[in-house]
Amino acid sequence: MIWIFYNLLFPVGFLLLLPKFLTRMARRGGYRRHFEQRVGIYGRNTSARLAEARHIWIHAVSVGELFVALRFIEEYRRKNPEARFVLSTTTSTGHTLAEQKLDLCDVLIYFPVDLPVVMNRVFNIIKPLKLILVECEFWPNFVRQAHKRGIPVSLINGRISDSSFKGYMALRPFTRRLLKMIEPVCMQGRQDAERIIAMGARPETVKTLGTAKYDLPPPEMNAAEAARAVLKKISVPDHALILLGGSTWPGEEEALCKIYKNLRAWHPELFLVLVPRHAERRDEVVRTLETQGLSSVLRSKTDAAALTRPDVLIVDTTGELMSFYAASDVVFVGKSLCEHGGQNPIEPALFGKAVVVGPNMENFPAVMDDFSAANALRQVSDFQALEKTVAELLTYPSIRTQLGAAARRVIESRRGVITKMVDAVG
Repeated sequence: MIWIFYNLLFPVGFLLLLPKFLTRMARRGGYRRHFEQRVGIYGRNTSARLAEARHIWIHAVSVGELFVALRFIEEYRRKNPEARFVLSTTTSTGHTLAEQKLDLCDVLIYFPVDLPVVMNRVFNIIKPLKLILVECEFWPNFVRQAHKRGIPVSLINGRISDSSFKGYMALRPFTRRLLKMIEPVCMQGRQDAERIIAMGARPETVKTLGTAKYDLPPPEMNAAEAARAVLKKISVPDHALILLGGSTWPGEEEALCKIYKNLRAWHPELFLVLVPRHAERRDEVVRTLETQGLSSVLRSKTDAAALTRPDVLIVDTTGELMSFYAASDVVFVGKSLCEHGGQNPIEPALFGKAVVVGPNMENFPAVMDDFSAANALRQVSDFQALEKTVAELLTYPSIRTQLGAAARRVIESRRGVITKMVDAVG
């Protein structure tokens, strides 16, 4: 009865949210491409590739989960060379990046709408050997369809934020039934494990393995070269101090611009690079800079000849964030000052960079515990504290070096989680 209730309500909710979804499609052109896959309709080429072999289906919502999925696929295939994967994503950003990174023997699709008729159709087409969820994507028909067909369902790198936990507990009649269909349930931290057990997971299926995001590939020796080449094109010298805002959200670009303008009086060699979380916001970010009296150039336009040096570089391309992290001196990690959740602080720390985050890092509680205990990053409470901290880090190179070295030690000491997850999934 409870699933009948869900399947009656979900289409209503979907229709109510459809205008918002269509608006997003219009704003981010990438959503239009392959839209038919969201209702389980695949082109001839994709259908043929899905029919070639039995696949393991792994679902990763967006960019953060995608990197975990790709590392899992790589490690799983190292132990099982014949394995083939279907990778599904939800966002256009994640889909674009997956196209660049996914092995040619695997198949990329958009995640289908969680309606019984759609899920039944997609499962009939893919016929997956296993289902692997990255972090926490508990779509009822998705999980139930696999369980009904005897397909093992696993969760890797699970985490439960404060807000998500409240929502899941309110829906516990649903979650406890779904979670009993998933084994193993691999969680990042002790608190995550306790929460998912409270939500209804069987304690014997829950494993606390740490976060797989520590298992990012080691940085390439020349990782910064591509970013420096771009900076050189716009007349930013190699000795310039680079302040980078990574995966920024609305409000954070404005805050960084104000800080930048104030600190340039003390650091004339300072240059600001902004990498918005969604490249489709490029025009909005340009307008924000104009209101601050700052000139800018888009990364997508840096191949033009005879560019004069702007005040700010806006990176509006996909897949270049890591390169710019490598070329930076101080990094602010976005969605942590003006938004809630936070983006991944491990990525800049991998390059030994001085990392600063805002107060809202709910998406990374275990990582923040590790980094804070090792004094491996700076967390600030507000705009004023952010400016003071950035000023200190720009002024004292030794402090930047100490923070970066501590961050690298944290990462190195916690690698190996992906291998544990592969072993757990079997």
